[in-house]
Amino acid sequence: MRICLLTEGSYPYVVGGVSSWCQMLIQGLPEHEFLVYSIGAESRDRGKFRYQLPDNMIGIQEEFLDDILGQKSQGMKEDILTGPEKKVLYGLVVGDQPIRIRDLVSIFRDRRRFQSPLDIFMSSDFFQVIQQVYEERYAYLPFTDFFWTLRSMLIPLFFLLQQELPEADVYHSVATGYCGVIGAMAAEIYQKPFLITEHGIYSREREVEIIKSDWAKGDFKSVWIQYFYNLAKLSYQTADHVYTLFEHNAEIERSLGCDPEKIGIVPNGVHLEQFAGIPELQQHDGPFTIGAVVRVVPIKDIVTLLRAFFLVKRDLPDARLFIMGGLEEDPEYYALCKQTVEMLRIQDVTFTGAVRVVEYLPKMDLLMLSSISEGQPLAVLEGQAAHRPFVTTDVGCCRELIYGDSTDTLGPAGAIVAPMDYEAMAAEIVRLGKDFDLRRRMGNIGYERVRRGYTYEHFIESYRKIYEQERRSR
Repeated sequence: MRICLLTEGSYPYVVGGVSSWCQMLIQGLPEHEFLVYSIGAESRDRGKFRYQLPDNMIGIQEEFLDDILGQKSQGMKEDILTGPEKKVLYGLVVGDQPIRIRDLVSIFRDRRRFQSPLDIFMSSDFFQVIQQVYEERYAYLPFTDFFWTLRSMLIPLFFLLQQELPEADVYHSVATGYCGVIGAMAAEIYQKPFLITEHGIYSREREVEIIKSDWAKGDFKSVWIQYFYNLAKLSYQTADHVYTLFEHNAEIERSLGCDPEKIGIVPNGVHLEQFAGIPELQQHDGPFTIGAVVRVVPIKDIVTLLRAFFLVKRDLPDARLFIMGGLEEDPEYYALCKQTVEMLRIQDVTFTGAVRVVEYLPKMDLLMLSSISEGQPLAVLEGQAAHRPFVTTDVGCCRELIYGDSTDTLGPAGAIVAPMDYEAMAAEIVRLGKDFDLRRRMGNIGYERVRRGYTYEHFIESYRKIYEQERRSR
């Protein structure tokens, strides 16, 4: 079977998280061929893969959004969209009513009329659609700013909708954003099954980023946020099945309009044997060592972790902090983290860059996750597989991983605090830092929780069955 895996801003350019999940999936199913359709931001990343591509990955199609800058317009065109087509594009922008992916196919795959995404956008017909949306929804905003905001939002999607798409037996998107819509279109063109695995809730993550951003101003933040919810809704409507990692995510998907009958739950899994050589936590002399296996990017909120560590040093002056993860993905945020260390004059903080986690985990007494958004973080599962206790923020599946679900009687494997609450985070670090027996007990509970419900074997076998069911469905 040939499976097209659609990714966005992740595999194979970024290490960890969703990217690790993709690599594990492909490696675990050698009987299938995989094609990867990857959407990235900047073409300078072309070919800069951070993974050794598995033997059963037969190709990768790279699409970069900054290629749009080379697109040229033929100038304003008249009468190139029919009345029904304008209604479809109105529905795409507004998102109130379901639209059919086949209608988008008929518009954007018509090479006789449209050579460039700008041909549609820079037409009098689409300008009428923009005017209608503006007058009905956003008349309180300056029209010129609204027009250019819509242009920034829609041109990337229009560009992707016009690119060539690989042929496969199953289309599998790892998000509901651009790659969700493109996967839906490919499945429609080739009449094949389409499924989504949502790790974090894509539209919610974009909302958090937009609210915190500087590039979207004032009321225009709501325009952008609604747009990404519209893309998610279209992806949900088109998918044959939607898989997620835990029940709370499924509840959110239902609230966002996904048909409950489509939703299934498949947890992440880890290779327990990779951590078999790491013993349970040991009492030792020397500094108390805290670690975070994390990409240094805003959504991981390293700054909050640094502020917490600043407070920790008052009670545990010998404590040291290792932040283990790539530094290249967002140089500006890495610079902000370094500035925070310097401004607060925090001692004993080390940014290691990418490391072999298995070599570092035995040195850790406590592990941290300070994210403002997550799905079911592999970093937590791997740390638990190494018998290490955690303090995490209350995001994604972390509460379930640390405290267990309603059927789990093992007990806590660490502590949960609210996102961005560095004082509560520091208090929990100090509490666990002063109680070795508690830390060791929590580390062992975490290991047992992973052993019972989050193994690599269960994860792979679940997707083996899913792909076989999808193949038989059409």
